[in-house]
Amino acid sequence: MATGFGFPLGVDASGAIRPDGEDAELRGKVVQVLFTAPGERVNQPEFGCGLFNLVFDPANTIMAAAVEFSVSSALTRWLGDLLVVGGVDVRSDDEALTVEVAYVRRKDLALQALRVHFR
Repeated sequence: MATGFGFPLGVDASGAIRPDGEDAELRGKVVQVLFTAPGERVNQPEFGCGLFNLVFDPANTIMAAAVEFSVSSALTRWLGDLLVVGGVDVRSDDEALTVEVAYVRRKDLALQALRVHFR
């Protein structure tokens, strides 16, 4: 069984550092995959999905499809043993981009969602 601190770390009332619950740990791992650009990690140069690189592309259906594919593929590749991607929804409104990821946690089949909003 793996041990360690989840991401992000939490601080309790006494000021001690503690890992957040399983939901926060898995959510943190999803955020790491989304916000890490391939090539950013020295020992895992393929890790991540490059979401930040895609958000500056023109807001159209091609960009939305690229983001959906990139996010879904990266989450399946790097976290496929922990979750099943249920869907990725990309919406563009003026200069804002919203990416919503729905996933099922494999451990207990709990449905989760994460929304990232870029402005």
